[in-house]
Amino acid sequence: MAHTTDHGDRKAGTRKRADAERNIAAIVTAATESFARDPDASMADIARAAGLGRVTLYAHFPSREQLLRTVLAETIAESIGVIEAASPDEGPPAEALARVIRSCWPLLSRFGSLHAAARRTLPADEVRRRHDQPMTHVGRLIARGRVEGAFRTDLPVEWLVTTVYTLLHAAADEAAAGRLDTDAVGEILEKTLLAAFKPQ
Repeated sequence: MAHTTDHGDRKAGTRKRADAERNIAAIVTAATESFARDPDASMADIARAAGLGRVTLYAHFPSREQLLRTVLAETIAESIGVIEAASPDEGPPAEALARVIRSCWPLLSRFGSLHAAARRTLPADEVRRRHDQPMTHVGRLIARGRVEGAFRTDLPVEWLVTTVYTLLHAAADEAAAGRLDTDAVGEILEKTLLAAFKPQ
């Protein structure tokens, strides 16, 4: 009889874990979409969007900051995949940079106001630090471009990386606010950055 109980307990535990995983996935998806639309989205807004009660939401994410950190980590991981798929280490540097920008922009556009939500909620240095890994690819591309004579060498690589990071997120903010045509932003960013990086 104890064996039957143990089996039942295991099945119940597996079911509870599966339910928890589904709830977490629903919360993260709802939070990503909510923050993309509204940087001030509340936990109540996110619970409604996920179709869950606030008690369930807080059981998995005790604070808005923790939920935002999870969403930010997931979106940055996705951005790393996008940058790597754009093959920044291949081909002429200017073409590679244009390729990376064109690849990144649709992702940034989809995430809308998420970066603004992160900046309003989390310490600025933390938000920037979390972008270090995807920006490492950009830094390596810029350094290669400088060696090959494609990019300017009179400014520090770190500053040029910061320029890319800042302009990408500024464009996302402007598009989210309706001040830039989303369909034109990729080309605008490409032209702006390639002109800024051109050897003097």
